[in-house]
Amino acid sequence: MTKNVADVFVETLVLAGVRRIYGLVGDSLNGLTEAIRRNDAIEWIHVRHEESAAFAAGADAHLTGAIAVCAGSCGPGNLHLINGLYDCHRSRVPVLAIAAQIPRRELGSEYFQETHPEILFKDCSHFCEVLCDADQFPRILGIALRTSIVKRGVSVLVMPGDLALQPCDALPLPLGILDAVPSTIPSEAELLSTADLLGLARKVTILGGAGCQNAHAELLAVAERLKAPIVHALRGKEFIEHDNPYDVGMTGLIGFSSGYHAMMGCDLLLVVGSDFPYTQFYPEEAKIVQIDLRGEQIGRRARVELGLIGSAKETLAALLDLLPEKPDRAHLDSCLEHYRISRGELDEQATGDSTRLPIHPQSVAKILDEICGDDAIFTCDVGTPTVWAARYLRMNGKRRLVGSFIHGSMANALPQAIGAQIAFPRRQVVALSGDGGISMLLGELLTLPQLELPVKIVVFNNSSLAFVELEMKVAGLLNFGTDLLNPNFAKLADATGILGLRVEKPEELQAALEQALRHDGPVLVDIVVNRQELPLPPKILIVQAIGLGLYMLKAVLNGRGDEVVDLVKSNLIR
Repeated sequence: MTKNVADVFVETLVLAGVRRIYGLVGDSLNGLTEAIRRNDAIEWIHVRHEESAAFAAGADAHLTGAIAVCAGSCGPGNLHLINGLYDCHRSRVPVLAIAAQIPRRELGSEYFQETHPEILFKDCSHFCEVLCDADQFPRILGIALRTSIVKRGVSVLVMPGDLALQPCDALPLPLGILDAVPSTIPSEAELLSTADLLGLARKVTILGGAGCQNAHAELLAVAERLKAPIVHALRGKEFIEHDNPYDVGMTGLIGFSSGYHAMMGCDLLLVVGSDFPYTQFYPEEAKIVQIDLRGEQIGRRARVELGLIGSAKETLAALLDLLPEKPDRAHLDSCLEHYRISRGELDEQATGDSTRLPIHPQSVAKILDEICGDDAIFTCDVGTPTVWAARYLRMNGKRRLVGSFIHGSMANALPQAIGAQIAFPRRQVVALSGDGGISMLLGELLTLPQLELPVKIVVFNNSSLAFVELEMKVAGLLNFGTDLLNPNFAKLADATGILGLRVEKPEELQAALEQALRHDGPVLVDIVVNRQELPLPPKILIVQAIGLGLYMLKAVLNGRGDEVVDLVKSNLIR
């Protein structure tokens, strides 16, 4: 049988190790989907919205480290990919997006569904090109795949539907590279200068991020040599927190006071593999040394005394041989004690009065942490679900945590859970969803029973866009436009073929979550949680305190004093 472009396209993907494509079918994709149907080595993962396809592919790539693929039909179909692709690109996970296009002869004629994806996707990709003819595409496909793998980001190929059906004599080309990140080590002079700075400092604190993946042992060895507490950014949590006697928690808007204290109390901050964005949480007086594989990131958040371009594992190992052993543990012990107290306070917030209504959202996350499997994969929506996940889900070296931590998109948790469960069908996958987040891509509830995915969805149902409300309150504004008129999500889940459980009383919470985890199939647990719970940052600025006071005054004057009473009761009375 004569092969066409789509056949060779799919064979090339298979040769590159791709085993599935996430997407939604459409006529401009017919050639590609027919080629997939005929090829047993690759699977089409049918979702209900293309944005979900991109999020799912991103989670797949994040967890496996291998390139993942998503596809959308021409015009609106592939435009729906764009938000998820922004998340993939900013999270630096290797994803190839196939953006189908109208027939080539109709380009430029304002044809039905005509768009220009080669322009539209430029900002969220390293590589974005149009496939023009059958002889060209194997080489261009290889370039796209290698670019995504090497640069860790998105590539987009725009494929006209008629081209996919053209006869093709080309052979699929191997990539010729391994999916491996090269090692980079700074010069000896740079390492010696760094060692001198670290040796002279009295109080060193380490801030680690996602770049510390695979560098856990080296990071701890340096911390031991320097007697330095380790603070982690959110994306570094799953790689740094576990088995770490130097851990003092997270800093930032959703972090711990102990992480903030450790960074502000040092005289030298060693930043390893992190592009932590919030400048107000960096120390103003301390010297900063930054290690990053991407040199363009060095010094763009705070003034840096010295920057080292290098991979974390190899650079820390080389640096360790040059560092003197510091005998003074005073800074480390002080920070560890602060963390012990902060951790205790957070745990108390999650237990507190376990009979009071509405349910503390913290307690939901804490119970999940205690009863979920050692290798569970968690996804979390932005806003308050991310806060509770960051503060209460403990990483142990096998668990994983996926979210939209840089792009900050709503509705990511459920589609990312789909990608996680597809990639790891035997592992426990739990999505911590906000009621606003799950509502935005609600159609993906239908995907779970159709694909027989046993994802467990936990909905934090507070009938509001809670984190937006908090932002309004600390700005001194009355919350507006944040109310959500929600259905009973458990009944809605039942209607889709998913086991739905609803929890309104604290004493029912643990049993419901345990039942959900035991169930052999998808489950949605709809939990009515306290709307007025304040996920306060570790540092409250004067302007935020004034803003909160101004909000309370405005609420009383506008006849909304009951909100103020609920707020005070929820956060001052435990």
